[in-house]
Amino acid sequence: AWHWELMFTAPLQVPESSHQHEILERVGALVDGGALRATTTTVLHPLDAATLREGHRLVESGHMVGKVVVRADPI
Repeated sequence: AWHWELMFTAPLQVPESSHQHEILERVGALVDGGALRATTTTVLHPLDAATLREGHRLVESGHMVGKVVVRADPI
């Protein structure tokens, strides 16, 4: 499946609110403390047709664990 995530939409609607900042600060602290970790297991690069095909193949295989990330910038 292809999933889009809309981040930071609350600040667009209510720019004077600091709620998003507080959430991101808390999440950052949890990541830094090891309480949260990403589910990314595979990172592919560069962002091109061949890499997208490989990412799609991995997901379609039915054996993929975690998330596949395709990055446009170098790791």
